Amino acid sequence: AAFAFAEPGRRFVLDAQGVKVRGGKISGTKQFVLGGGAADLFVVTAEEDGKTGLYVVDAKAADVEVRPYPVADGGVAAIVTFHDAAAKGPLSADLGAVIDEARLMAAAEMTGIAQRLFADTLEYLKTREQFGQPLGRFQVLQHRMVDVLLEVEQARSAVINAAAAIDEDDRVAREKALSAAKYSIGRIGTLVAEESIQLHGGIGMTWELPLSHY
Repeated sequence: AAFAFAEPGRRFVLDAQGVKVRGGKISGTKQFVLGGGAADLFVVTAEEDGKTGLYVVDAKAADVEVRPYPVADGGVAAIVTFHDAAAKGPLSADLGAVIDEARLMAAAEMTGIAQRLFADTLEYLKTREQFGQPLGRFQVLQHRMVDVLLEVEQARSAVINAAAAIDEDDRVAREKALSAAKYSIGRIGTLVAEESIQLHGGIGMTWELPLSHY
C-alpha cells in the first residue's frame, strides 16, 4: 500500500480539498505518492460531506492513472489521478496520529542515515593517507568529527524523546516532541551530510560511494 495525501499547490496541508468522494467514487489528483508506482492499494485522504477521511482504492483499477517518476534518493514516487474510481471507507484511523507516526519514522530514518554518514567518514579518515599519515591524525579534522558526533547524538536524543511521547494523550506535548525531532534532524542531517562530503574530498561527490546516496 502507498499513502496518497499531498495535493498540488497544497504543501503541508492535510485536509483534502482537491480529491473528493461522492457516492463511493473518488476523483482528483494526488502528488508525491512515495512507492506509488509499485503499489497494489492506495490509502487516500479525500473529502466527503465536508470532512477529510481515509479511503482505500485499488491501484490497478482502470480508472486510476499512475504516473511514476524517480526522486533524488533513488526511489520512486508517483502522481496519481482518480477518475471516479471505487473507494472503500472512510477508515476509522486518526489521520493526525498516522502523520505523527510517519514524522517519527522519517526522523528516525534520517538519524540512522546521519549515524551511518559519521561512521563511514570516520573510517575514511582512519584509512586515507595524506602527507604520509592517516587524515585522522590531523587535529583540525578530529575537532570537526567531534562536533559532528555531538550533533548526531543530539538528533538521536530528540528522536528518542519523540518516540517516548508518541503515545501521549496530551496532543500538544506530543506535537512539541515531534516538532523538536523534525527540526533537529532537518538541521543536523544537512550539517552531517555536508561535513561528510567535504571530509571525503572530491570522492565524496561520486555516485560510486554509498555516501552520496545517503
